[in-house]
Amino acid sequence: MTAQAPDDLLGDAVDYGLFGPDSVTWRVHAEPSLWIGGLRALFLQALHPLAMAGVAQHSVFENDWWGRLYRTGEYVGLTTYGTTQQAHDIAAHVRRAHRGLKGVEPESGEKYVVGDPKLLVWVHCGQVDSFLTSTRRSGLRLTDAEADTYVAEQTVAAALVGIPTRLIPQDVGELAAYFDEVRPELRATAAARQGARRLLVPPMPKRVVALTPARPAWALLAALSFGSLPAWARRMYGLPGLPLADFGATVTSRALSTAVRTLPESLREGPHLRAARERLAAAG
Repeated sequence: MTAQAPDDLLGDAVDYGLFGPDSVTWRVHAEPSLWIGGLRALFLQALHPLAMAGVAQHSVFENDWWGRLYRTGEYVGLTTYGTTQQAHDIAAHVRRAHRGLKGVEPESGEKYVVGDPKLLVWVHCGQVDSFLTSTRRSGLRLTDAEADTYVAEQTVAAALVGIPTRLIPQDVGELAAYFDEVRPELRATAAARQGARRLLVPPMPKRVVALTPARPAWALLAALSFGSLPAWARRMYGLPGLPLADFGATVTSRALSTAVRTLPESLREGPHLRAARERLAAAG
């Protein structure tokens, strides 16, 4: 499966974007628990020393924490629900941002290039696995075939940032095999542990902490995200990989998602999904 270039859509009455409303991707990414999956992905992705070094040395994550999180959400939203042109544009922005960035991982002395396809595929797989895991645990009913379809659909988004198709897992089995293969390269470096601490306790204005439930609400989301990591990943961070953590994260995530689904669509759907629905409705 390859990404559809903008020119391929000339003459089409409706621009469905990269995936369209009948895709599994639209179903998965519309789930309330996608936030849990997004945080889980960050915890997981930090365990690759070279990928984490790139974030620590070249990102504004520490100085613009919420801005970086917003931009990540914007990227997922536009590649999922935006027009084909919007998806290509934001992917091109990411490729430009990565261009020429390189460095040395301080603990091993190993050199890295931020745009290395092997590092990009790690980030991609961490996100895909996390989105799929979090939404299924939270109650989204997908058949095994539909889960495979989701992984295959995501190869389109991966190709946009320059990952060769041959490196991208095409189904759930290949995704699991990828993690088995890459695990010997993973460890919790000092930068990863610092990143995990920041995810658990992000910077918040004192007024927000004092006057809103933002801090405990975030703590719950972060705990659910961390608890849903594979046991081997939790152990790398030096925390127990007990089955109870999996069970507790699943039960609580499902309860939260069930509660959110009772809200009106206008409250539970994100702005990118609403914009896509309006765009397609206007196109007839």
